[in-house]
Amino acid sequence: MCSSTRTRNSIYNAHCFFLIVEITQAAKNSQLWEVPLTITGDNDPQLAGLTGRIKVEIDGRGWQRMATLMLKVGHFNQAEELYNELLENASNDRDRAHIYHILAMMKTAQGKYPEAIKFYEESLEIHRKTLREDDISLANTYNNIGVVYNNMDEYSKALEFYEKSHKIQAISLPKNHPDLAFPYNWLGRIYRSMKEYSKALSYFQKSISIREQALPEKHPNRAVTYSDIGDVHRLMGDHEKALGFHKKALNIQENVKCNPLECATTYMNLGEPYREMKDYTTALTYYQKGLKICEDKLAKSRPDSAIIYHNTSKLYFSTQKYSTVMKYVLQAVEIGQ
Repeated sequence: MCSSTRTRNSIYNAHCFFLIVEITQAAKNSQLWEVPLTITGDNDPQLAGLTGRIKVEIDGRGWQRMATLMLKVGHFNQAEELYNELLENASNDRDRAHIYHILAMMKTAQGKYPEAIKFYEESLEIHRKTLREDDISLANTYNNIGVVYNNMDEYSKALEFYEKSHKIQAISLPKNHPDLAFPYNWLGRIYRSMKEYSKALSYFQKSISIREQALPEKHPNRAVTYSDIGDVHRLMGDHEKALGFHKKALNIQENVKCNPLECATTYMNLGEPYREMKDYTTALTYYQKGLKICEDKLAKSRPDSAIIYHNTSKLYFSTQKYSTVMKYVLQAVEIGQ
């Protein structure tokens, strides 16, 4: 695991793993800190546990697995560097198309939407050499491009790609296949963004109808749609219905492993009706839970984190705590830059 050359004062190493023993300040008011390290190896149970967990959770081999790990923990610059190296050394079009797709997803997570579109188009261009326009494997890419245009507030373009995705899946999949719920959910979000709430609700209801038939009762995807339905009811002014659907979502998410962003969003969505009803104490309880997930488990550069900070600032504005408002506004602005 480790090859090293020792001198009297230094260790020059490659691929070594160390355990941090402790961190102490060298002297009072000093800017220097002492960090004793203990070298470890394959026999260390903590390291073995970590590498074992990575093998379970991260697909791929070699540098591909490392790139995926960097992406998963939000180290986007390191991930991009590794994926570019993999792209340069890719031996076939299939691998190149896959890497372009991953890079596009990463740029979406970073909020770099024009770059995301560019990488998705690179992936599509390769696939179109060998696949028909209605091939089922293209549906996910069309859906993801729709997500990017939705994030850019280009709703007509988003609808175009969501409908392409839905058309392919409707032809290729059984009527109640769980994958058919995804385009319905995204079409609902588009119409919600366009403030066409009745249309949004009809698409969310189509989505949940499929998910309730095709997925287990405690499946995380059912929770996502329940929360989306709750948010539309809030926007239509029905706080009681909104709270009912958000609590239904949370009952699932608190009892199964789910995407941290989706769970944080449900907490924020649940807090929002209470804020609008001026029950600021209850609202704050849910906002703080969403904020904690954001700060503990999400990369701070994600646009989704900026939305959570912005929504938190609205709550503190309602309670006239303006210094706290500025704290969260500035954090949102920093991510946006």
